[in-house]
Amino acid sequence: VVWHMIGHLQRNKAKEVVAVADLFHGLDSPRLAKALNKRAEQVGRVMPCLVQVNVSGEDSKFGVAPGGVLSLLDAIAELPHLRIDGLMTLAAPSPDPERVRSQFALLRTLAEQHRRHAENIELRHLSMGMSGDFEVAVEEGATMLRIGSALFGARDYP
Repeated sequence: VVWHMIGHLQRNKAKEVVAVADLFHGLDSPRLAKALNKRAEQVGRVMPCLVQVNVSGEDSKFGVAPGGVLSLLDAIAELPHLRIDGLMTLAAPSPDPERVRSQFALLRTLAEQHRRHAENIELRHLSMGMSGDFEVAVEEGATMLRIGSALFGARDYP
């Protein structure tokens, strides 16, 4: 089993993620990067991560702004116990998947611009697209999808 941790992470939970996750989809700040690097160093591993980018600009979403990707990658390049395998985003919700195509295209463009930024930054994966828009995400270069609702049905909240 390969475990992916998807979502926002508080720095004080870095120890748990480093202990159990094979890939973390949500790195969005230098402070979190330093906490993950410290914990990974303590257990003698390199932690694979995806940088979360807020391409929609929504205040309700986590992630670094597109204009902040370079400075975050610069900070991570100095951390030997982190490896950045790609970028991740959550597009704005929309009944029309074509309305989010530009958001997926922006993430792809950012990955292309910053690929090979440093030895520990590869940016080979794009984690984008959910059940309602995954086809457009694949067309724009997604290598990882989050399609739980398409596989298991809508959640039933009590």
